[in-house]
Amino acid sequence: MRVAMHQPHYLPWLGLIDKIDRSDLFVVLDHVQYERRGWQNRNYVAAKSGPVLLSTPVINQGRHERIMDKKIDNTQPWKEKHRKTLAEHCYKRAPFWNTYREEVLRIYDTDWERLVDLAMATTRLVLTGFGITTPIVYSSELGEFPGQKSELLAQVSAKVGATVMLSGDGARDYVDPEVFQRYGIGVEWQHFQHPEYPQHSRRDADFLPRMAALDLLLNTGPDGLRVVRGTRTTGYV
Repeated sequence: MRVAMHQPHYLPWLGLIDKIDRSDLFVVLDHVQYERRGWQNRNYVAAKSGPVLLSTPVINQGRHERIMDKKIDNTQPWKEKHRKTLAEHCYKRAPFWNTYREEVLRIYDTDWERLVDLAMATTRLVLTGFGITTPIVYSSELGEFPGQKSELLAQVSAKVGATVMLSGDGARDYVDPEVFQRYGIGVEWQHFQHPEYPQHSRRDADFLPRMAALDLLLNTGPDGLRVVRGTRTTGYV
């Protein structure tokens, strides 16, 4: 059984969606420390003028806050800004905007308190749109894990009964396959290749990679999953 893990990200990018699709089970690492100035509360969307960064403001209560405890700063009018950016500036004329409009706007009509809940709502929207049905569990619901880095990931993998952990290539610096071997678990690398596809808002401009996965969904609809899968060179189904 192949497991993948990652911290929850608001408006996740395609690499994370691809990882979930390749897995038999996805674990949301919500019990680990929140990363300031990282990508857990923000991402880019594509506009005619270029990438637009959408950041969810958060309340900072301490250096060692866990993601599951991270609160959104709703004193700032972030929802209206994000809603207007998506609905008016970036995707109003995208081919599949009308198809997913209600689902997208419902996110910004909802009152969110925790960042993890908002992040997973944006993730599930894309997964559902692409027809990805990989089961999802939260690490905070699986028990206590005293390890760090590779030890932690190996412990979580063992807890869910995995035989293989699928890891993004960016984790090569800290994922130690020998640690996983002690738990009887193999490590596979994702080797994600970002696809190019028509970005309606860009027209004749250069393609913008690494946008939120929502960009692919609104431009190609459910066929976007075929686009992502078509870039794989490692034999994954």
